[in-house]
Amino acid sequence: MKVVVTTPTGHVGSRVVRLLLQAGLRPTLLARDPARVDPGTRQRVDLVTGDQGDPAAVLRATAGADALYWVDPPSPDGDPVAGSARMGAVAARAVRENGVPRVVFQSSVGAEKRVGVGRIDGLARTEELLEQTGADVLHLRCGYFFTNLLYDLDALRAGTLTTTMPTDRALPWVDPRDVGEVAVANLLSAGWSGRRVLAVHGPADLSFSQVASVVGEVTGRAVAARQIGDDDLRAVLRAAGMSEPQVEGFVLMSSGIRDDFTAEDPRSLLTTTPTTLRSWAVEHLRPLL
Repeated sequence: MKVVVTTPTGHVGSRVVRLLLQAGLRPTLLARDPARVDPGTRQRVDLVTGDQGDPAAVLRATAGADALYWVDPPSPDGDPVAGSARMGAVAARAVRENGVPRVVFQSSVGAEKRVGVGRIDGLARTEELLEQTGADVLHLRCGYFFTNLLYDLDALRAGTLTTTMPTDRALPWVDPRDVGEVAVANLLSAGWSGRRVLAVHGPADLSFSQVASVVGEVTGRAVAARQIGDDDLRAVLRAAGMSEPQVEGFVLMSSGIRDDFTAEDPRSLLTTTPTTLRSWAVEHLRPLL
């Protein structure tokens, strides 16, 4: 069985690769920088150099594939929604031209709205493009990754976790490694077909205040959640040199699901995964703080 994995060194992709190897497969990895694939893995996989925006590389990697794990990574495009849709079009072309029968796509909670959720709008477009190929397609609608906290280390050291969401609003938070496990289970399963949506919600919905409390308890630091306005976030992002489409892409990811949003696939036995924020933070966050 030939399974193709994109973003193979990412938080989710690296877990997908490890599990496929443990299942006895030799996966094909599409990697922008093959040097980032560790030597122990490199000798057990087939490597294709390129990224998801390169049609020739994607076509080459997916030739003869039985299944594809696809991620729209952050793109260099000035408009991140257009960049994500551009990569989604490359995926759809490869699936169609190479006759790839099965795709697991790493999407996001919020993609069900189709518009108005910033960068997630690009994932929604990719969902639609993949569905039009005729392949069996599973969209993993993932919650908020624990690993997003790694981008806020300086603020956490200073005792603050900022968000544009109300600090008491509970959201699904998930360990990316659990997303990888759900992805592999479905890549290898013959138990589904057609178009399917499966949310990956983590073990529990958490508010930013609860997350701050867990981080504080694990690290021994006093951490408090603080809500900022959308315009405050815009100012920070503009100061970092982002274009206006990039700024709005980030802001709307939160504001687009802040009010009057219900996930298409709600929390259930099937959408709940085991790893808690506390256990993840002990392993990954505490050593850095």
